Amino acid sequence: MDLVAFATHSARRAMIGQIRAVFNDAARGETPVVRRPDGLFGPESVVWRVHGDVTTMMVGGVAALLLQMLHPAVLAGVWDHSKFRHDMLGRLRRTARFIALTSYGGRDEAEAAIARVRDIHHHVRGTLPDGTPYRADDPRLLAWVHVTESVSFLDGWIRYAEPAMPRADQDRYFAEFAQVAEALGADPVPRSRADAMALIATMRPALRYDARTHDVARLLLEQPAPNLATKPFQALAFAAAIDLLPDWARQMHGRTTPALAKPALRMGTRGLAETLRWAFR
Repeated sequence: MDLVAFATHSARRAMIGQIRAVFNDAARGETPVVRRPDGLFGPESVVWRVHGDVTTMMVGGVAALLLQMLHPAVLAGVWDHSKFRHDMLGRLRRTARFIALTSYGGRDEAEAAIARVRDIHHHVRGTLPDGTPYRADDPRLLAWVHVTESVSFLDGWIRYAEPAMPRADQDRYFAEFAQVAEALGADPVPRSRADAMALIATMRPALRYDARTHDVARLLLEQPAPNLATKPFQALAFAAAIDLLPDWARQMHGRTTPALAKPALRMGTRGLAETLRWAFR
């Protein structure tokens, strides 16, 4: 191996190591989820195609969180029952690992992950500041969490990986991913893009932005990067996540992406995505 090839190989390994360290907690013995064809989906599924891209899933995941916290009951469940204020990275890791296990793990791994989350949800309940009771296993709240994730993951993929993705494949993505939401107890569960847009429209009147929303969004977007190597990547991905939000959600959060900055932001994020695909290829 010549020096150029060796340096390139070393750079790829270092990049892969830094990224894997973000999503896998070595202290807990976590290693990357191995792709198994005997899971809920498979190599020919749209879910495997969409969920396998590091950059678009990170951008979509942060956008999904910003949407989810606009629902007071979803926010209350996190606020009252989570250690996110002291361990934001840990919470993000657990969410990412659940997505990885249900997308790529064997059926046994996926079903075990779903059972763990259902058990956690069963014990999360409380009262909103206005006195309204809430519970994390409420089918409609689970549907909100699912639809924000599915739309954000898919839109991130379309923007930064497959701009010409056929509508039929988009609908198939929703239909495939629906089985995870149904197993968690969500209802209604969208099975097409039209269903997803309709569900979001019906949920919008219940959404709010208040001081707690502001605090959670700030903690999410201003958290320190896990290491110096990922700091510029994180800043770019978070900005791209805000840009990915629907206009109405971005306005609720009081955040804007200047029109003149959008081309550079999207070009930079696309470059990041291509770099990470090269590294993991």
